[in-house]
Amino acid sequence: MMNKTLVSTLLLVPVACQSENVQDNGKVPMQTPNIVYIMADDLGIGDLGCYGQQQIKTPCIDGLARNGMMFMRHYSGSSISAPSRCTLLTGKHTGHAAIRGNKPVTLADGEKYDTPLPAKEVTVAKLLKQKNYRTACIGKWGMGGPDSEGHPNRHGFDYFYGYLGQGHAHSYYPPFLFENNEKIMLEKKHYSHNLIVEKALDFIDKNAEHPFFLYFSPTIPHAELAVPEENMQQYEGQFQEKPFAGGHYCAQPKPRAAYAAMVTLLDTNVGQIIELLKRKGVYENTIIIFTSDNGVHKEGGHDPEYFNSNAGLRGIKRDFYEGGIRTPFIVEWPGMIAPGSRNQHVSAFWDFLPTVCDITGISTPHDIDGISYLPVLKGLEQPEHDYLYYEFYEKQGTQAVIQDDWKLISLQVNAPKKTHYELYNLKTDPKEQHNVAVLHPDRVEQLKALIKQAHTKNPIFNYNFE
Repeated sequence: MMNKTLVSTLLLVPVACQSENVQDNGKVPMQTPNIVYIMADDLGIGDLGCYGQQQIKTPCIDGLARNGMMFMRHYSGSSISAPSRCTLLTGKHTGHAAIRGNKPVTLADGEKYDTPLPAKEVTVAKLLKQKNYRTACIGKWGMGGPDSEGHPNRHGFDYFYGYLGQGHAHSYYPPFLFENNEKIMLEKKHYSHNLIVEKALDFIDKNAEHPFFLYFSPTIPHAELAVPEENMQQYEGQFQEKPFAGGHYCAQPKPRAAYAAMVTLLDTNVGQIIELLKRKGVYENTIIIFTSDNGVHKEGGHDPEYFNSNAGLRGIKRDFYEGGIRTPFIVEWPGMIAPGSRNQHVSAFWDFLPTVCDITGISTPHDIDGISYLPVLKGLEQPEHDYLYYEFYEKQGTQAVIQDDWKLISLQVNAPKKTHYELYNLKTDPKEQHNVAVLHPDRVEQLKALIKQAHTKNPIFNYNFE
């Protein structure tokens, strides 16, 4: 069993990420492969070397891409955190999901948490309990505080450690974190990310003899831009800096070095997870998925243009342009996925739940929007979505629909006199530079009908979208 000394040592020792391909050993994978789903927070698709990044080092994640499959058109659940995570775990897009925005609620301890995920919702973790998986969410939850119906322990997760409320996750030196329902006081003295990584490694170590699902959701590289000095050193003096004076987030004299160091730290952690899986003898029966909850942020001093964090796509976090919702998505599954694969399959967060059901032989709930992407992972013919749908209550309300390379965005929906539409052809105009709504009125009307069809009313996130 892994002790704290060993965990701490793993955190400090650099990981040599191997680039060799994992070959099929001829074994038939079990129907209960381990699943490690790694979700970065506000990481841009262009922040990884395998997606074109040239200044920030990400050798371990790049290794996942070499040994597995890269999705080139994978979409997050939303352009912000809470609804994106809700779509991932429930298989429903934001027109049907219980949580459709970041909406805080104050609980009995006087702290603000997030709108709780209703008890009736079926999550990936609940479904995996049918196959006796050990389950954990370690990192950021954002769908319910202590003692609420939205607590992760009430949604199929045996273990939780990290931030229950995403507002608290705006600091890497928080006053407290939660372990299950217990508030662990930290007094702003500990770098939370390292504690979260320790718990993730410890969970793998303790549960390697059973099928397990680890939903690892660290807050890096979300603003604020803060990282221990030993991690900053490799990027010291490499960038022309624009100091950030602080405000809601801490001051950072070297925001570019800090952001790069945070991304590389996360990459190192991915390498540590892979190394531990191999040491425990379960690597070849583990599916590793890496992604980000939405597009890159422009907060706390981060300059996404400098690093080309959105890979040249238009938009950032809180936008429904491609840069706000198209995310990195890499899947490694030794012996099942052809190394170095790439695909253009249009997929989204709400596809994860049916994919897991498909892999494990669990009956897929009927009231979801997702489509399993297991066929594309295995190199088989892949069913396609008719369309993808999004809605967002900030910025006076925004909706979007993607169908057959066409995207319609409805802006300022809650201000009827200002509501307007933008239409883009993503095949000929992937950077969304040319609004062609005037040229294609019939297409606009067709996609408007889909928007109306996809949206259902929600009693908490009560938009004026009708």
